[in-house]
Amino acid sequence: MGTFGSMSETERGRHETPTERWDRNWSDIQQELRIVQTGTQILGGFLLTLPFQQRFTILTPLERALYLALVVLAAAVTIVALSAVATHRLVFRQRQKHDLVRAGNVILLAALIASALLFSGTVLLVFDVVIGDVGGLVGGLVVFVGTALLWVSIPLALRRSRRDG
Repeated sequence: MGTFGSMSETERGRHETPTERWDRNWSDIQQELRIVQTGTQILGGFLLTLPFQQRFTILTPLERALYLALVVLAAAVTIVALSAVATHRLVFRQRQKHDLVRAGNVILLAALIASALLFSGTVLLVFDVVIGDVGGLVGGLVVFVGTALLWVSIPLALRRSRRDG
């Protein structure tokens, strides 16, 4: 298959100019970033409410450290995802859409990796508080492995089927 922009029109199945292709790719990245941002911002909002709950005072020092790490991670995911917007603003009308798409792809992948860590860490914290250390580790690990399997194995299988077909 190759890298962005290396397929011929026949392979793409589209009749578009390079500019139209970059515009479409950027639009796809923007939509995917919106999905990542919405999910992580909701989870981040949930995390921010926890210190105001009565049970928060019974957290162990390790649980509090994990909680604070998750709050920072939630902020980091949002900041990383928003960096695509900042990049777009700074290169707007500079005829660098191809560079923007490449950077946006890297930004989106970084946001997805950080999101996987955020989701599994949040499950780890909640399970740890509710059912204990072992349950927290198992819950967090199951979510992390499940996310990795879904987010990596499905795309790889699709790539493989494309090459086989």
